[in-house]
Amino acid sequence: MAGVSALAYGIQLPVQSQSTLYTEEWETGAGPQDLVAVARAAEEAGFAYVACCDHVAVPRRLAPAMSTVWYDPVATLAHLAAVTERVRLLSHVAVVGLRHPLLTAKQYATLDHLSGGRLVLGVGAGHVREEFEALGADFERRGAVLDESIDALRAALGPDEFPEHHGKHYDFAGLGQRPRPAQPHVPLWVGGSSPAAVRRAALKGDGWLPQGDPRERLPAQIGRIRRLREDAGLDGPYTVGALTEPLYVGTPAWEVGRRTVTGPPRALAESLRAYRAMGVDQIQVRFRSRSRAELTDQVAAFGAEVAPDL
Repeated sequence: MAGVSALAYGIQLPVQSQSTLYTEEWETGAGPQDLVAVARAAEEAGFAYVACCDHVAVPRRLAPAMSTVWYDPVATLAHLAAVTERVRLLSHVAVVGLRHPLLTAKQYATLDHLSGGRLVLGVGAGHVREEFEALGADFERRGAVLDESIDALRAALGPDEFPEHHGKHYDFAGLGQRPRPAQPHVPLWVGGSSPAAVRRAALKGDGWLPQGDPRERLPAQIGRIRRLREDAGLDGPYTVGALTEPLYVGTPAWEVGRRTVTGPPRALAESLRAYRAMGVDQIQVRFRSRSRAELTDQVAAFGAEVAPDL
């Protein structure tokens, strides 16, 4: 693949969110030591980032499917920052409409400062009405609030000790916040796959985090992002992401599900290179596993045997 840059690869951490859609059985009894072990394994294997989700409170009606296990992303990523050195720390995604932008900026600027500039701030609109209502946030206008929140966060995470923003939902000036982020520009990736979310990602983000688009949908979505950015005259660096199918390096001795991509490392690499051909810059991978040890083995095998062929 001469002339084509390699795909970056990252991972949504296990344990820290336990929706029944993707949680493995072993995670229900796991804890902080398991999170640390997986984050360290990911760093050792050359993963670009480890990621953490965001829900403050899950209503009883959704708890059977979503569970109520959702670690706080700032606390979790700060904990992992202290036990790693290089891997980037991604909120995938922070529901920033639940909090005032100055509060979000204070938390994530501190995280970036403490981690030596490793934050990638992923943001999204959220989807749980009761969560918004309990916190006094506007659920019906959450898209418009997110649009403005991104602008406010650009200011509040920028170089100025006294950031300034004047908008419809938020207005602040003359209020100082230190420490400042270690990075001169904190990357801001926008999550979601609805037409509004894709437009927001194209026009307001430094990258796009799709919400589970299958491979066949990605080319059209990526094409739309490119057109929107071109039409708006935006030509800065941009990172297109994708969530891969579940993976298993090698031939599993157990039932991993029909959607899981399995096989020898070169076959997995060949399958994943198709994302690069679509215009994807980074893939978020997930591995099937029956234990922490099997997961860290999969992470190591991917880094050593699959990644060099990406």
